[in-house]
Amino acid sequence: MSTAKLSIASTLTSQLRDGILSGSLMPNTRLRLEELGARYGVSLSPVREALLRLTGEGLVVSEDQRGFRVAEASIAHLDEVTRLRAHMEPFALRRSIECGDPAWEENLVSMFHRLTRIEQRDGFVPFLDEWERTHHDFHLGLIAGCRMPMLIQFCGTLHDQSDRYRRLFLKTRPPQRNVAKEHAAIMKAALDRDADTACELLRAHSERTAKNVQAFMRENNLLNGD
Repeated sequence: MSTAKLSIASTLTSQLRDGILSGSLMPNTRLRLEELGARYGVSLSPVREALLRLTGEGLVVSEDQRGFRVAEASIAHLDEVTRLRAHMEPFALRRSIECGDPAWEENLVSMFHRLTRIEQRDGFVPFLDEWERTHHDFHLGLIAGCRMPMLIQFCGTLHDQSDRYRRLFLKTRPPQRNVAKEHAAIMKAALDRDADTACELLRAHSERTAKNVQAFMRENNLLNGD
């Protein structure tokens, strides 16, 4: 594939990923190459490349002879994602606390301040696009100092998978907890180089959100794949 087509595929991958994570492309939606090509004004080659990349991230499923579809959402899958996050993210954060340099600290503080400014300006802001992007950057900023690129990539994929559930099923439910306070506590412990506290706070932070999503899915009998 040419450099130009790879660039188009990268842009399209981001657009489709955003659509899946935000819920505008719902679980199990059929993804037809011709329709996507016409919608985004691109040829089939970059569309196929984008869908294959998203298949690697677990957001799209490739089915023999049937093309592609958005991955389903189920309590069983969310449970798997949550268990993996509970192991991998604290490990990555501990490594960041051990190895992180002043640049890691400065970036983390910058991400937190950006998140705080958005929250102070807009009040309740989960699902606001700018907040979602900055929230994602903050969580990856926590583990960015671990010096393990494959681990960062894997944790980023797990975070996206988890956030997809939150955005799909909790849009009408303002959080019954102070998420900003939880973020602040995690960051403070990380900057204090208190790895045990920071890792436990991060694990509990992600598990609380997953429990809220699972409760909503059970209340509404959304038990696909459970």
